[in-house]
Amino acid sequence: MPVYRLDDSLRFPPANKATGMGLLAMGGDLRPERLLNAYVKGIFPWSEPGEPLLWWSPDPRMMLRPEEVYISKSMRKVMRDRFFEIRFDTSFTQVLQGCASPRRIGYSGTWITDEIMDAFIKLHQLGLAHSVEAWKDGKLAGGLYGLSLGACFFGESMFHIVSNASKAAFIALAGFLKAHNFLLIDAQQETSHLASLGAYPRPRAEFLQMLEKAIKKPTLIGKWNSPEQQFVNLGL
Repeated sequence: MPVYRLDDSLRFPPANKATGMGLLAMGGDLRPERLLNAYVKGIFPWSEPGEPLLWWSPDPRMMLRPEEVYISKSMRKVMRDRFFEIRFDTSFTQVLQGCASPRRIGYSGTWITDEIMDAFIKLHQLGLAHSVEAWKDGKLAGGLYGLSLGACFFGESMFHIVSNASKAAFIALAGFLKAHNFLLIDAQQETSHLASLGAYPRPRAEFLQMLEKAIKKPTLIGKWNSPEQQFVNLGL
């Protein structure tokens, strides 16, 4: 199947036009408007440094519902004993930097370029991108970040310095999302780490049907550690 080249418009080809590897398009930019238009269609950017900007929609798609998170016996003890202090949206840039380091789980090198970091910092400033952080003894021990639209959280990356820190952040995220009636966590690509937390691959068509339903819900905008956060219908 052909790989589409994007122009200055915000249009994307349908996600089901992606190649067998999930590659759909190349080019374009990382304007917030384009990113939002991509994610609501089940498309996300992922490029190695020095490559053109590439856009993907893999089949199958790794996902789970918030209530499906798997908490092992050992992690139940970690959470019960409050081994980590969990915070939301207090050190977004620091989490990005941690995820961009070689310590992050499931990847080699880095795909989180300066352009990606700048784009997600803008989305964070708009109240749409969020970090979940695990702190230990006053230091960031691990965490994750992603994009929230409608009733879907699009997980982007996670990292840990202290063992179990990223798992604790993910479990806390799932609890928060469940409490706020989110329907879906998009885990994008399959890794053993995500599978250990309950994520599973589903056909892209099934994922897109669930995503369409979730996107129609209002979006929880604002810092997730603030009482000023509010649900807003973005009309996506």
